[in-house]
Amino acid sequence: MIEIKDLSLTFKNADEDHEALKAVTLDIPEGCIYGFVGSNGAGKSTLLRVISGIYRPDSGSVTIDETEVYDRPQAKENIFFVSDETVQFSRLTVNDLKSFYQSSYPTFDDKVFDDLISKLDLPRKKPLSQFSKGMKRQAIVAAALASRTKYILLDEAFDGLDPAMRRLIRTMIVDDIFDRGATLIVSSHNVTEIGDLCDKAMLLHKGEVIFAKDIDDVREGFEKVQIALPEGELDRSAIENAGVEVLSFRNLGRVSTVVAKGEKADITAKLSAISPAVLELVPLTLEEIFIYEMEVRGYAVSSEEDK
Repeated sequence: MIEIKDLSLTFKNADEDHEALKAVTLDIPEGCIYGFVGSNGAGKSTLLRVISGIYRPDSGSVTIDETEVYDRPQAKENIFFVSDETVQFSRLTVNDLKSFYQSSYPTFDDKVFDDLISKLDLPRKKPLSQFSKGMKRQAIVAAALASRTKYILLDEAFDGLDPAMRRLIRTMIVDDIFDRGATLIVSSHNVTEIGDLCDKAMLLHKGEVIFAKDIDDVREGFEKVQIALPEGELDRSAIENAGVEVLSFRNLGRVSTVVAKGEKADITAKLSAISPAVLELVPLTLEEIFIYEMEVRGYAVSSEEDK
């Protein structure tokens, strides 16, 4: 398993130091699919680079199967990191990429790579600089799966892929992970995708872990309710006066949609006391929970790239 304990990292800048990770503690069990989600600049990419041994933390530790990662080539042989940047491979062809990773990973499987490249219908002798963003990502993911490492780290792995190719790549990855019992860590701005793909999820904000839970447990303690009175419109204060902690309130005609914090039975009982004509619990998505958690922390959408 991957164990992260009290991990902190600050980037020294001329103008102002940036504390990228703050006392991050996280256990990633073997054989799971773990999703990293978070606001822009939250530190997801930085954390993946620390796990893969690219960055050295200022304090704390990262161990994979009880071995420190940084500056340990033997530990790194068990990890394949797919960065969100592919510029370093621009001059390589697919065949060059194959040769590069053959020399880097003793477990590299030529047949798996050749089969995946054929399935993806990628040209083998054209430089990656002439590939689209999605095609570059396909080639690197094929190399990741062919390397047969125990741990695969994907940073924005599905970025630049059209819906059909996104589905194909996702199926290829999941089939490989399940077949081998490998561990996948994936970061994405697409929270819905994380919810559909992963067993567990971690929410990172400004370098700190907000939660790290099983996907099913993330939704615990939140309820989404549609409610309407027999006559007239509800307002937020009426819900709050009933003793319900409101995270979000929206009216659409006479029907109000409320996202509340608390237990299902307690929320239902309190809202029933105001004698509604309509009272219905509806599924709450992981994306909605992400938005509410960010709003509580004063987060507004930013155009800055995650670092």
